[in-house]
Amino acid sequence: MINTDSTKIDQLLNRGVENIYPNREFLIKLLISGKRLTLYTGYDPTAPTLHIGHAITLLKLRDFQELGHRVIMLIGDFTGMIGDPTDKSATRQQLTRQQVMANCKEYKKQASHILDFNGSNKAELKYNSKWLAKMNFSDVLKLASHLTIQRILERDMFARRMPATYARCRECKNLFRSPIQFGTKEAFDAAKLTNNTTTCPFCKKITSIENKDLIFQPENKVYSHELLYPLMQGYDSVAMDVDGEIGGNDQEFNMLVGRTLMKDLKNKEKFVLTTKLLTDSGGRKMGKSEGNMVALSASAQDMFGGIMSWSDELIISGFMLCTRLPEEEIKKMEQDLKSGVNPRDQKARLAFEITKMYHGEAVAQKAQEEFDNIFQKNKNPNNIPSHKLENPGTDYTIPDLLQEIGVQEFPGEDLSRSGTIRLMEEGAIKINNITEKDWRKKINFKNGDIVKVGKRRFFKLG
Repeated sequence: MINTDSTKIDQLLNRGVENIYPNREFLIKLLISGKRLTLYTGYDPTAPTLHIGHAITLLKLRDFQELGHRVIMLIGDFTGMIGDPTDKSATRQQLTRQQVMANCKEYKKQASHILDFNGSNKAELKYNSKWLAKMNFSDVLKLASHLTIQRILERDMFARRMPATYARCRECKNLFRSPIQFGTKEAFDAAKLTNNTTTCPFCKKITSIENKDLIFQPENKVYSHELLYPLMQGYDSVAMDVDGEIGGNDQEFNMLVGRTLMKDLKNKEKFVLTTKLLTDSGGRKMGKSEGNMVALSASAQDMFGGIMSWSDELIISGFMLCTRLPEEEIKKMEQDLKSGVNPRDQKARLAFEITKMYHGEAVAQKAQEEFDNIFQKNKNPNNIPSHKLENPGTDYTIPDLLQEIGVQEFPGEDLSRSGTIRLMEEGAIKINNITEKDWRKKINFKNGDIVKVGKRRFFKLG
């Protein structure tokens, strides 16, 4: 039974939505027609866990599922071996088949906190190697004839890897592509610039550009397989013969390639719905490539604490994108924040609501109590993991201790020898609540000693 309630459709197409193609009216007409639509979102398994950023599209898929539509969670086990092109380096490291399959092993379990894989209208799980791995070179050439190089090069990340000049805004300090361009580093070095002005795309303020504000970006190579990636991802829509696709707005280009292929090969209009991204104060999306993600596989304590570490400006977008609290309630919170309400209380509510979605209310409540004990009451957690000390009473430096007991990494903390030294120099390691900065100092460790790493990582010896 397809739900065509206009209020629910309006909420579906507004909450967290960035763009709709070909247009909003087209999708409304489909949704009120009563036809059962087939739609999907793809996830490349480039890491062993999904994160809160992925939950935004999973929640939108669930909204469609609850209206009765057929939803597909597509694992890009083939495209994941290639990697979506990035503007951060010349090319992504390619993964093996074994690596991508190991990475996505728990994806269904993680997504099942949001999608229903067992009900009467159960979500489906598919893998794009089923069709992409079977294509021969002739198939690829035929498919490539539907996409021009000019269209592919419209993707801004390729442009950002070409030689370019960037300016640092004097107001918000963000880097942006400067209107003043140089083809080579030599031309850049030879230029003498004064009193040039432009508008910063981040803070929208007029900023002057002088020599010291300019940075030259040398060319990073773009490889042929990266140009083919949008084609392969776009073909997923054709292979599954879908009506639509959902994805973050950073995937808009790839999804629109799928629209082109659906028109050419199926003579069918595919709708594309892009969601807003959860971004930090610098405009960077929260995710694994930025190192600021909150994993869906995280413990309740790590999930709650990770969200509490977000900047205050993420509170309202976090509620809107990552929860399903009523919008009226979220708007009231936004007004309260503008009126001077302590943002910590709102952020704690956000951390609780998100943690509850993945761990249940009782566990989320315990995570909140433990967080408050650590940060407000300066207490140690109730359940601290233990690590056996082979020789209690022995003198160790802290880096040697951590190497001996085999603690290599906490989520978000590098506890290799060099990583431990760096953390100590930053004052981020405490022994029995006493900060230790001298990594050469030998300490007489005994069973029962408590080591604190960063703001919220603890373990006990013994």
